[in-house]
Amino acid sequence: QVQLVESGGGSVQAGGSLRLSCVVSGRTFSIYTMDWFRQAPGKERDLIVTLSWSGDSTYYADSVKGRFTISRDNAKNTIYLQMNSLKPEDTAVYYCAARLRYTSTYYWGQGTQVTVSS
Repeated sequence: QVQLVESGGGSVQAGGSLRLSCVVSGRTFSIYTMDWFRQAPGKERDLIVTLSWSGDSTYYADSVKGRFTISRDNAKNTIYLQMNSLKPEDTAVYYCAARLRYTSTYYWGQGTQVTVSS
């Protein structure tokens, strides 16, 4: 099992910043990538950021590239998503997810609401 606990969501004005955290525990040796998804009301859940567990490879969706940054604190087994220059269209529930090696099984955080007002 892999467990993920998210925190850091909230409400900000456009142009503001938030940092989301995702604490990972359990069989972390089996993790292949850590991903961030977001889901706006009535929309599909979209992948926005991917980080290899080793921390040496990243992917950013065009919608967040240059504004969001993923990082990892190895000592704390915590993944961070720094979100700068937030826009109203960033409003969504944000989920961290761990993708396991070989099986591609996903384990999900509980989600955290991010609301950006104009």
